[in-house]
Amino acid sequence: PLETNTQRRRHRRITSSYQRSEDTMVACSKIVLLATGAAALVAPPASHMRQATALAASKQEPHGGKLVNLFGDGLKAADCDTTLQMTERQSCDVELLCNGGFSPLDGFMDEETYKSVVGGMKLPSGLMFSLPVVFDTNDEKLGPGSKILLKQGDLDVATFEVSDKYVPDKPLECLKCYGTSSLEHPGTQMVAMERGKYYLGGKLTGLNKPVREFPCETPEEVRARLPDDVDIVAFQCRNPVHRAHYELFTRALDAPNVGADGVVLVHPTCGPTQPGDIPGTVRYKTYEVLKEETANPRTFWAYLPYSMHMAGPREAIHHMMIRKNFGCTHFIIGRDMAGCKSSIDEEDFYGAYDAQDFALENGPKMGMQAVPSLNLVYTDEEGYVTAEEAKEKELSALKLSGTKFRKMLRGGEDIPEWFAFKSVVEVLRQNA
Repeated sequence: PLETNTQRRRHRRITSSYQRSEDTMVACSKIVLLATGAAALVAPPASHMRQATALAASKQEPHGGKLVNLFGDGLKAADCDTTLQMTERQSCDVELLCNGGFSPLDGFMDEETYKSVVGGMKLPSGLMFSLPVVFDTNDEKLGPGSKILLKQGDLDVATFEVSDKYVPDKPLECLKCYGTSSLEHPGTQMVAMERGKYYLGGKLTGLNKPVREFPCETPEEVRARLPDDVDIVAFQCRNPVHRAHYELFTRALDAPNVGADGVVLVHPTCGPTQPGDIPGTVRYKTYEVLKEETANPRTFWAYLPYSMHMAGPREAIHHMMIRKNFGCTHFIIGRDMAGCKSSIDEEDFYGAYDAQDFALENGPKMGMQAVPSLNLVYTDEEGYVTAEEAKEKELSALKLSGTKFRKMLRGGEDIPEWFAFKSVVEVLRQNA
């Protein structure tokens, strides 16, 4: 059974596979993952601070070798025998399956694929895949042979030819994918309490893109917009971009494994996340005003219809794979990426650098390079510097957590300009 109390929880460091030594913790902030599978310390002489790579948006191979496109010939809406309204999470998965964001998948996972991904973090073919992509239901009548029309309101989005129906091992799925089976984790709570009793596997045929308040380009469309023959550094976020984030992803272009003409693709997820997060439509508005305010020619923006799992290390790898399909060559692994806190005591489920460790081990297997996320702090004396530099120089560092920021917003308190862009704060207040 799923755990239901604090005593039987995780604990944060969760399983031995997510633990790190002190030595690794110190080194991790300086680690770069190489596509060849080797690891190097990011501390070369200045003459080597610009190393062009062979990968580029026009050359980056999709995961599995081919960018999937499920729009076109296949099961027609008129041939379906069942109609289902998708949940918001399901619509995100359907869109990424149909447009190739989840390449090489061509539909929802059957039981064999599900078990292989949950237990071994790979498809039956052996190709790495870190999180299951599944369609849940409580309908006893649906099963192999069912032909389902998936809808968003009145819009026909996709057809679904069911080839498999199975009862998932949810406690094992949670333990393997989230590192815990505690219901204090928002991801395990979603699996246990939101998802239906059964999972359905089978092939999809895309009919129409779901309609959203924010535009979601396909991987093919994003690739066409990105410059050729330069490194593309992806930045994933699920919250509004504040000044530290902006400093982080613009400085990432100076990383030694990023070519001189590299650009950043800011690629926020705008689908469901976790309770308490700012809604995706509001986040989208903050990105648009920031894009206009900064007008940075080396920063590209696109929006991802993805529902967050808050699965920590495994989800970091999942995000790397998705951005590879969108043409990116590099990926910024942030501190406590895709992490979350207990709904009871607000303690972190994952260590601050667990995702970076996991990326160090598994990122090279996908042909992706990881760019270390700088631990930046704001100081009265010198503005944004690394935490190490602030400590060495004994500078006065100011701190404001995301949780505290949201409380200040709700309370109508002034937000310091060193923390957030005025345009972003204005949007957040207008949509509070």
